[in-house]
Order: sequence, then C-alpha cells, then structure tokens
Amino acid sequence: MQARSLMFQGTGSDVGKSLLVAGLARAFTQRGLRVRPFKPQNMSNNAAVTADGGEIGRAQALQARAAGVPLSVHMNPVLLKPQSMIGAQIVVQGRVQGSAKAAEYQRMKAGLMPAVLDSFSRMRGEADLVLVEGAGSASEVNLRANDIANMGFSRAANVPVILIGDIDRGGVIASLVGTKAVLDPADAAMIRGFVVNKFRGDPALFADGMALIADRTGWAPLGLLPFLPEAAQLPAEDALALDHVLPRKPGARLRIAVPVLPRIANFDDLDPLIAEPAVEVIRVRPGTALPGDADLVILPGSKATIADLAALREAGFDIDIAAHLRRGGAVLGLCGGYQMLGREIVDPDGVEGPPGTVPGLRLLDITTVLGGAKRLEPVTGTTADGAGFSGYEMHIGRSEGPDRARPFAQLADGSAEGAVSADGRVLGTYVHGLFSAEAQRGAWLARFAAGAPALDYEARVEAALDRLGAHVAAHLDLDRLLSLAG
Repeated sequence: MQARSLMFQGTGSDVGKSLLVAGLARAFTQRGLRVRPFKPQNMSNNAAVTADGGEIGRAQALQARAAGVPLSVHMNPVLLKPQSMIGAQIVVQGRVQGSAKAAEYQRMKAGLMPAVLDSFSRMRGEADLVLVEGAGSASEVNLRANDIANMGFSRAANVPVILIGDIDRGGVIASLVGTKAVLDPADAAMIRGFVVNKFRGDPALFADGMALIADRTGWAPLGLLPFLPEAAQLPAEDALALDHVLPRKPGARLRIAVPVLPRIANFDDLDPLIAEPAVEVIRVRPGTALPGDADLVILPGSKATIADLAALREAGFDIDIAAHLRRGGAVLGLCGGYQMLGREIVDPDGVEGPPGTVPGLRLLDITTVLGGAKRLEPVTGTTADGAGFSGYEMHIGRSEGPDRARPFAQLADGSAEGAVSADGRVLGTYVHGLFSAEAQRGAWLARFAAGAPALDYEARVEAALDRLGAHVAAHLDLDRLLSLAG
C-alpha cells in the first residue's frame, strides 16, 4: 500500500508552511504513523548536513526532527542557495550541480522533475504519510511553466493541496480568494481546503470570514489556527526572519554584535545564543555602527565570502571591528566569517566570481584558498577550553597558516580545526551548530559573563515541537486531513 501524501502551499512566503508541517509531523508521529517531510524545491542559505554527506534545507531538518527520523537528501531534492541578487547555487539530491541565474534556472526546471519525483517516491516507500511543503506562493502564475515547487509538482505526483493564509500580515481573505482567481482551473482543482494561520483574538469574529472564503473559492475551511508564541523558539529558515526585531535584554551579561551581510548563511547558528536569558544578540544592518559596548562580535557564515567581505568593508564594519578589538573585545568567525578574518582569500578557479586574490581583515594569520570538493560532514569535538560540541561543516576551501598552530578545536578523528590569534581574542572555525551544545554555550558564558548558567537548548526545541504538535492537533481535524491525503 502506498503512503498517503498531502501538500501544504501558501499564499506567500513566511505564512507558516514550514512550522505547520513540523507540527503535523510531530502530531501524526505521536499517533504512531511513520511520517516523512518533503519539499520539492527550497531556496535558502540555511542548510543542514545529512548523514550521507549531502545537504538539505534547514526547515526539512526540523521537520525530520519532529518526525523523529534521520535526515535524508531526498527530503529536499532541489535546494537553491542564493549567491547574488539574480543567481544561485543548485543542489540536487544533496550534491552541488552548478550555478545558474534566475532566467536560466527557469529553463532548467523541467529537467529536474525526474529527480524530484524519484526522491518523492523514495520518501513514500519509507512512510505511512508524506507531508509536502510548497515554496513561496501558490499564485506565482508567472513562474508556472515547468514548475516543480508548487502546482507543477502537485499535479505531476497527484498530491492534493491545502492552502495556508496568514491573517497576521493582513489581507488574508483577499490573498486566499485572489489565489483561486489567478490559478489555472486544473491547478485550483488540486486544492482540497484552506487553513488560516496566526490568528489573534476571538475566533468567533472571523467565522464570517472563513465562510466567505469557502463560498468564493469552493474550498473546505479546515481550521483557524491561533498564533503560537512558542513557535518563535524553533529555528527559522527563511531570511525574512532576520527582519524580526530581537528583544532587548537590559539585564544581559553578554552582548554579542552580529553584522548582517547580504549573503548571510546558516544564521540559525545564533539561535541558541538568542535563546539564552543572559545573552543579548544585536543584529546590525549596514548603515548602523556595531555597538561599542559589545563583548563579542560574531561574523556568521556566508554563501559568497568575497562579496560579503566587500559589503562588510563598504559598511565600515571593518573599522568597527578594529575599534572593538582595541577596547579589549573578542571576535569569532564562523565558516565564511572565519575565512574573512585571514590575511587573504585566494580564488584561483573563480568559484565566487572572477579568479583572483582579495585581502582579508588580517586578524588571523591564515590564508584561505577556495576550490576543491565541498566539505559536507557532521563533526564532533572539543574546543581548547575542554567544552564539547556536535555540529557540521559545510564549506568550500581550505584555510592554512601560522595561527592554525593554535587550533580552535580538536575533532573526534584527532584532526585540528580552526585557528586562534596569539592573544586569544580572535577565533575562527568551520563548525556550524557549535552553540547548540549546552557545554559549549556554558564555556562562552563563563568567559564573558562570570559563569551564567546555560539553558538546555535541545530540550527547549523538543518541548517547543511538542507544544506545536499539540497546538495543531487541537485546532485542526487530523482525521479529516488524513482522509483528504491522496
């Protein structure tokens, strides 16, 4: 018997598709079903490494965690990682297949459908239920030709669709009814019902709204899902999350400044620090100086290190970082941020643009040479202070130089990783997910905040997934969703 499947598309980006699928994955798993998440095409520079050395979107990693299953490259067979405003790296079934500009990719999509359907078939072979997440908006009819992300996949795989609208941003009636108005009738026929997400207030006040949408579209009203504040405790994938203002923490004992550069990647590295009561993370956009009272500056990962290094200099962040170090502060570079800290970045093969060499910030005595195979591997180890961690590496290039004699960490296989400056105040590492480990965050808090206790971040994520699962189960009819699943 083939697994059932149900696809969740949205009226736009950031309407809650990813978290709704994660909540349903947890709820149906707790009912005893074997659940697998699936997203045909994702666009994100937040990625996770699978056990077999591939990469998928971070949202599918969270959904797999909610379902209690290992990560697979087949959960997200096409991953687009933006490198510029018009171009992206293309990852197919976990492996880099090259890069393309937006118009070129539109012509390539039809050729990717076989890989998408192959991966979907593999997921169905492992599951009782496959929960499929669409991408962006279902109403992007200008991109409908050769679509593999939304209605094109739905029809090719014969997977029924539930449409999600976000009432929190306003205009939800128009967005749902408008989606029906612009869709091709054959596409609209794949939609079995709709959910209105992120509702605040008295549900009775929107009963007429639900009825109006149902009347205008002919789709079944499947639920009004209240806003869940605890959802903010789960890792975000969409870069739109970077626009959300972080709360101020007047009593914070550790202040961390993070320059937000155009091609920032794997920014969920910072989520465990944001969750810490004793830590205030300040995301700083170009046009604003890094705060002078920060204890630590973190340069996060980047999808295009050379371009983001140029953006950092253009914003004057290099001057702010130099002043921060003169005041006795510390700097940590993660992956692309680590590469920026060195003497220079050499790109002999034109991996990130025209071949050449650019000067780094020269805060670490290392040189990075871009090229070679992309390293995608889970890692564990111990930092120089004895604190353990479990994370992953995801990068192109090697960094070598005298400061590598003072490694940031020792990996479980005995190899040295990263580099530390002679005064110990500039540190760099290729390890992502570093701060998820309670011991690792505790060590950083001990260094800067007089030993403020670290929270159990992993337990917090699990508890938030449990609450999310219970939330969707309480407000959506799971039995009816199963009955609608193809």
